[in-house]
Amino acid sequence: MSTVAFIGLGNMGSPMARRLIDAGYEVRGFDLSDDARAGLVDASGLAFESPAEAIAGASTVILMLPNSNIVESVITDTEVTAAIDDDTMVIDMSSSEPLRTKALEQLLASAGVRLVDAPVSGGVKGAETGTLTIMVGANDQDFDRASEVLRHLGTVRHAGQVGAGHAAKALNNLMSATHLLVSSEAIHTGCRFGIDPELLLQIVNGSSGRSGSTENKWPNFILPETYDSGFALKLMVKDMKIAVELANQVGIEAALGNSAVELWEQAAHALPDTADHTEIARWVSEMSNLGYGAQHLD
Repeated sequence: MSTVAFIGLGNMGSPMARRLIDAGYEVRGFDLSDDARAGLVDASGLAFESPAEAIAGASTVILMLPNSNIVESVITDTEVTAAIDDDTMVIDMSSSEPLRTKALEQLLASAGVRLVDAPVSGGVKGAETGTLTIMVGANDQDFDRASEVLRHLGTVRHAGQVGAGHAAKALNNLMSATHLLVSSEAIHTGCRFGIDPELLLQIVNGSSGRSGSTENKWPNFILPETYDSGFALKLMVKDMKIAVELANQVGIEAALGNSAVELWEQAAHALPDTADHTEIARWVSEMSNLGYGAQHLD
């Protein structure tokens, strides 16, 4: 598994590909962006003009793409399927839909292609430092094989059979988004009352209300007003919808999840298409007409 084709060299894919290059793999990459392909070459990778060219000769194919529609359009393209060698493993690290992943796995299996899903959590920083949490859906044999590559990118967790990784990722992001929304409402409320936000975060992070939102997103991206975590708000909404749809499919009435999706969709409509997901906090402030910095507390 010394040759990896990496399809999708965006905010997450580029640093992940670089880590594999540093680990000694030959990485053959493709992205629609000229800049992304040039960046891979600068990192000593090989860039190609099409997915099929990148995949030809690779023993492992990693997909880091926006959604199931794009994953399916890439991997079922006739030129791509012709380029995939026997015993090649396809690892879908995108945020795809679990049931569609299971169906795609069966389709590819009929052509002799092995598919596992391995979405990630940890953001751009985790991709850069190799500290991602990687949620893998695969049988035991394929999990062991995929782990040989994935261990260079972070901590590998076996979530279950194919599709379980994508299910775990969507459910994680539903929880993360709901935490961030209620944390933003609470911190804005505390600021309005007169509590310094940094002090409130210190209190919460030493108490039972702490979360990834209060420990990471608020201090690092929201209080400094950089809003540059590297994960788009529209992608968070997409993952939330996957999670609540999965709940519906298995007979769970996700009342809070559906309400959170509605609010996040309102934010997505109000904010620019390029908005980072941490900008939900700014939207909460604007909608509530509340200030959240100490300068607003007079």
